[in-house]
Amino acid sequence: MHKLTPMAVALTTAFIASGSMASSHREAPNITRMPTVDSTDFYMFNSYESGREGYVTLIANYIPLQDPYGGPNYFTMDPAAEYSIHIDNDGDAVEDISFSFKFNNNLGADGEGLALPVGPADNQKMIKVPLKNIGPISADDTSAANFIELYDMTMVSGDLRDGERTSLTPDAGDSFQKPLDYIGNKTFTSPEEYQRYADQFVYSFAMAGCDANGKVFVGQRKDPFVVNLGDTFDLVNYVPVEGDSAPGANDGGGFPGGITQDPANNDLKDKNVTSIAIEVPKECLTGDGNGVIGGWTTASLPQARILNPNATFEKPEVNGGAMTQVSRLGNPLVNELVIGLSDKDTFSAAEPAEDGQFADYVTNPVLPELLNILFKDAVNSTLGTDFETIAPTNFPRNDLVAAFLTGVEGVNQQQTVTPSEMMRLNTGIPATPASEQSAFGVAGDDLAGFPNGRRPGDDVVDIALRVVMGRLCYPVPVNGEDTDLGLCAPEDANTGNVPYTDGAPVDADIATTSFPYLMTPIAGSAE
Repeated sequence: MHKLTPMAVALTTAFIASGSMASSHREAPNITRMPTVDSTDFYMFNSYESGREGYVTLIANYIPLQDPYGGPNYFTMDPAAEYSIHIDNDGDAVEDISFSFKFNNNLGADGEGLALPVGPADNQKMIKVPLKNIGPISADDTSAANFIELYDMTMVSGDLRDGERTSLTPDAGDSFQKPLDYIGNKTFTSPEEYQRYADQFVYSFAMAGCDANGKVFVGQRKDPFVVNLGDTFDLVNYVPVEGDSAPGANDGGGFPGGITQDPANNDLKDKNVTSIAIEVPKECLTGDGNGVIGGWTTASLPQARILNPNATFEKPEVNGGAMTQVSRLGNPLVNELVIGLSDKDTFSAAEPAEDGQFADYVTNPVLPELLNILFKDAVNSTLGTDFETIAPTNFPRNDLVAAFLTGVEGVNQQQTVTPSEMMRLNTGIPATPASEQSAFGVAGDDLAGFPNGRRPGDDVVDIALRVVMGRLCYPVPVNGEDTDLGLCAPEDANTGNVPYTDGAPVDADIATTSFPYLMTPIAGSAE
């Protein structure tokens, strides 16, 4: 065995920490009642678009499991909500910079709503139409649109609630606007034409004290998250081990009865999502820190909502009281698979600085025990073994705590270390071009990937399954040599060297190579 350099130890330990997560769709009891403020995924990475090496891209996705045909009203953001992306650049687990978004809905025809003449000429009436459009829409002509969704973008320096707020405006035009969702190809002709239409809603904006401009886009995109969702939450209704000798080999030479890689296993392949994407120069985010930033996204609503018994488009309800956080997401799937059911809503409302209350969920993770209950007998029967448990036994999991809650020195640890759950990105590690990215990020010898931030093509599900089951208790390849990390031993993880997988493959092709990176959404109607 070979000793690791301090940097190699740090990098591999970082991989351990974030491996217990994946994504967040309908992850807490309370948020299932409020899908418009349900955060699904958060991505934070050094931009890999050619010529944009000095930028960081932040993408916060909301409104999960959108059926493309979900008309006639499709998927709008909540005008009473405040959606925010937060950056902590000094490590105190408190936001130093936030980008806040508030939306408002408007009818076409200058707020009056489009109307059509109905009836004979001598008794004709103008009647308001029931749909969001009355004809084709294109980049060149949006006159048939009966709905316009605008938004305000604010940069907050300091605490979100009482920090200094600065309104941001587009360089061209006087307001930010969100495109209509992809209603279908009779409305928008084709995916290419819809994308040409949506491209009009990518805005450049200036930030005080920042020499270069940022970019922003808010709109519907194809959901980039890849997961075998239905079978996974049906008590993992498949054998979560690679069934081929290598992914995609199609030789059945892996674990007997194991699942094999198949794009059909991705249950989100036909779903859309609503994205808030911003790209900001790195130097405008790092402040006086060490170049490592922490990030997370939240959504907040007023404490009180009183329904209008005579609801109108302009006033369906009255909202009041202090803004209250109801959704939170940093690293993926923390609330879904780490936090206990009784504490999920508490986590949604908590700030990173308050995360000490959830420490037991990290030191003693439940997911390996669930997999042990479900699969121990089958593993012993198939392999002829007599494992007492297939879950790791090295408790408490202090290795996970060190990286998951604090970051790792020399990689993604911030200037000040405050244990807290957030995604951490070293802005000094160059982006990897899409063609060279590994879906396994740091574990795939790609330091620009998960858990050093997260890109759309990072396979966080497979990483999660393998790490929580103890892969790093076994020697791992470092610079081409098997190396003992010294974190735990093979006897601590009976199946730690098994290639766990959900059978839903993903790579950088899930996204484009330019801002806002996520793919054109799926059409509500293909014809």
